[in-house]
Amino acid sequence: MKTLLSLRHVALAVAFTCAAAQADACTRVVYLGDNQDVITARSMDWKSDVATNLWVLPKGIARDGEAGARSIRWTSRYGSVVATGYDISTTDGLNEAGLSANLLWLAESEYPQQRGTRPGLSMSLWAQYVLDNFATVAEAVAALEREPFTIVTDKVPGESRLATLHLSMSDKTGDSAIVEYINGKQVIHHDRAYQVMTNSPVFDQQLALNTYWQDIGGTVMLPGTNRSADRFARAKFYINAIPKSEDPVVALASVFSVIRNVSVPYGITTPGEPNISSTRWRTVADHKRRLYFFESAMTPNTFWVDLNKADFSRGAPVLKLDLGPDQRNVFAGDALDRFQPAEPFRFLGIEG
Repeated sequence: MKTLLSLRHVALAVAFTCAAAQADACTRVVYLGDNQDVITARSMDWKSDVATNLWVLPKGIARDGEAGARSIRWTSRYGSVVATGYDISTTDGLNEAGLSANLLWLAESEYPQQRGTRPGLSMSLWAQYVLDNFATVAEAVAALEREPFTIVTDKVPGESRLATLHLSMSDKTGDSAIVEYINGKQVIHHDRAYQVMTNSPVFDQQLALNTYWQDIGGTVMLPGTNRSADRFARAKFYINAIPKSEDPVVALASVFSVIRNVSVPYGITTPGEPNISSTRWRTVADHKRRLYFFESAMTPNTFWVDLNKADFSRGAPVLKLDLGPDQRNVFAGDALDRFQPAEPFRFLGIEG
């Protein structure tokens, strides 16, 4: 039994935990179960209402990178169900091929300057670009490694700070990737083992800190604060500790229990750490059964969208589910029939 920790490990833990204290809180986990079950869950933690609604977006939509005259352009190959931020950005979603994309805050992000002939892509479309164009993580990584665009960021709505985000992807095979921009350069971490992502510090350092907690053992002690590094350690331990049940109801319940465990209680404030935010909603994507679950902190019910029943064909209407202020509108079961035809939302763009 381990009874002593080296001073070096303690120093590393303190350093990483302090760095994580400055991050807005979100968590993403991927469950790798039996019978080819893959389930991705994420929490959205923010200090104010992020004005989220759900949308069904068919294939065949022509898009512009919204980065001025030199914007990347494409036509969506896959339809998707997405959760928006302020109805100007895709923050989370699952496409009809079983690929999910999640945007989380990363304060250390530093994006390159747009130079030469490389087209631009507004950050508001980053996740949507992936959902529109790729069926698997491997396809997405192969394309992103060629750097087909330059990410262009802008201020968070209603705030003076720039949006600084990193992107996670997972697919129905269980493959995962994390994409970050560090010191102006794109960094891609691609491996099935990368099941967890939170916020600060950068992903390399999150992995190092998790090694420290693995040495202790999750059944002995796990960190319990709302800080990013602590949530990473808990999520990594629990997502692999829960049973690998072949019963989809049990598997989904287990994954929900993990993402709830790393959520921040609603309304909580942490003295001296103003950037730790309440969990406002959670999503769970069942890749195998093509179900996209949504759970608001403000409502008693979890509901879902069955992508097998959605019309993603070219020319099909764009549909919107109005979740209301603070996502207070209540839905239950498969809510696809509660979506209404709507004009597509306009992604936040950059002038120039």
